[in-house]
Amino acid sequence: MEAVLFDMDGLLVDSEKIWFQVETEVMERLGGEWGVAHQENMVGGSMSVAAAYMLQVSGGSAAPEEVENWMMEGMISRLAGGVEMMPGAAELLAGVHGEGLAAALVTSSARPIAEACLRSIGRHHFDHVVTGDDVARTKPDPEPYLTAARLLGVDPARCVALEDSPNGVTSATSAGCRVVAVPSVLPIPGAPGRLVVGSLHEIDVEILRSLSAASL
Repeated sequence: MEAVLFDMDGLLVDSEKIWFQVETEVMERLGGEWGVAHQENMVGGSMSVAAAYMLQVSGGSAAPEEVENWMMEGMISRLAGGVEMMPGAAELLAGVHGEGLAAALVTSSARPIAEACLRSIGRHHFDHVVTGDDVARTKPDPEPYLTAARLLGVDPARCVALEDSPNGVTSATSAGCRVVAVPSVLPIPGAPGRLVVGSLHEIDVEILRSLSAASL
């Protein structure tokens, strides 16, 4: 294992509930309603995909760019006061950093949202940050994880990615990474080269090394 790649929303920070609040408000502006089943369709996806889906569900007449701006404004406003870390996230980040391993943040969120979250997470934990603004195709496409591996100068097969959504797991797996899944909103089944756990408290650097070695 040469590098560890971290998803952000729902994996490192407890932001899915914030997204749900913002999406609910945006849907109200569009004249529609938003529920848990709708959010499940959006977990691990990009803001442009979310905007298109919300317009489809609501039948609203706003431009997709306007819907994206509403979501961006709502998220930035709420994140200004900080965001809560997920259980075990701070400890694992410190462990990876302490071992001197290369690390990257790989998120479908726009860069302004990632930067707002990084004020709580700690930018120093990551050698590179790949956001939805930095790729042509977001998760579940492998491009985000392939981009992170390229920036770090490592083989994706020697990376372990940590994800909370099926879209993210598909992206990392398709890129050739080993995967630790910590399901948040949607269930994720076990598979070869994949470890499914209930919390990041169950993970440390040695477990990541073992997963990587066993999968090569």
